[in-house]
Amino acid sequence: MDTRSETIQATGTAGQAARQGLAVTGGLLGGLAAMSCCIMPLVLFSLGAGGAWIGNLTALAPYQPIFVTMALGSIGYGFWLVYRRREACADGDACARPLPKRSVKLGLWAATFMTAAALAFPFVAPILLEI
Repeated sequence: MDTRSETIQATGTAGQAARQGLAVTGGLLGGLAAMSCCIMPLVLFSLGAGGAWIGNLTALAPYQPIFVTMALGSIGYGFWLVYRRREACADGDACARPLPKRSVKLGLWAATFMTAAALAFPFVAPILLEI
């Protein structure tokens, strides 16, 4: 393999890892933001954190659809990067890519769980309050 193809391969794998990391970061931040209006105050109060500032988190409720959209877009892009079908390619060729790290997959699934919880909370909360 010549120097040019080694450079292309190194750039491709570094770019792939950077895109995966960006997608995970966007998904996690979007999931936290989506949870900030409803679930986050409940969790903080359950953990003993109190104060008037927790009530201010509910002011973010009108922005929840924007946060959920951002999270779902980042999560979808991240899953596409991680789990898409890889093209057949010999080891060491410029098209070879390393497998994604375990932390990337864990971050994507954590962001998915947080976003799903934020989406399900308005439907589950009334049921839990009746119990």
